[in-house]
Amino acid sequence: MNRTEAASPSVRDSADPYCWRETLDNGTQITIRAIRTEDGPLEREFIAGLSPETRRMRFLGQIGEPSDDLIRSLTDLDFSHDMALIATVEQRGQTVEVGVSRYATGEDRSVGECAIVVADDWQHRGIGTLLMQRLIEVARGRGMKRLFSIDDSENARMRELAEELGFKRHFDPGNPHEVVHSLDLG
Repeated sequence: MNRTEAASPSVRDSADPYCWRETLDNGTQITIRAIRTEDGPLEREFIAGLSPETRRMRFLGQIGEPSDDLIRSLTDLDFSHDMALIATVEQRGQTVEVGVSRYATGEDRSVGECAIVVADDWQHRGIGTLLMQRLIEVARGRGMKRLFSIDDSENARMRELAEELGFKRHFDPGNPHEVVHSLDLG
């Protein structure tokens, strides 16, 4: 499935406002939900499983094994300001994280910097699109006005996803290796 193909309609979990059940075109069931503090081991395994190139594109530089501080900063969120949604699948009785989208706000709570990454083996199945659509939905529901991402200028996958979702692309005049994708939520 390429990211422009529609997956089956999502089913929202009535007990959790930040949980959706999705079916990909190939029939795979995924869950998209807010990350939890106790997801630290899941997040660590997810990041460790990313290829060096995917890590570089996500973190705008090479990182080795994720530190405890990094994992804590990615999973122990203040949800009044920030949001992270993970996509999970069940494999051989285990929950496996296959993607994550997130935003963080600064002093201006109406604007958030967002990021997304999907596990290499799960790319081009529409998961990134679903994760970002849900993240945008949450941001709009919270009254936010704009999301933006800072990306490597060579990141073709992010460029395609951003374009598909309506983000505008601007080159960073201070850094020719980075671009800013911006989406007006109004």
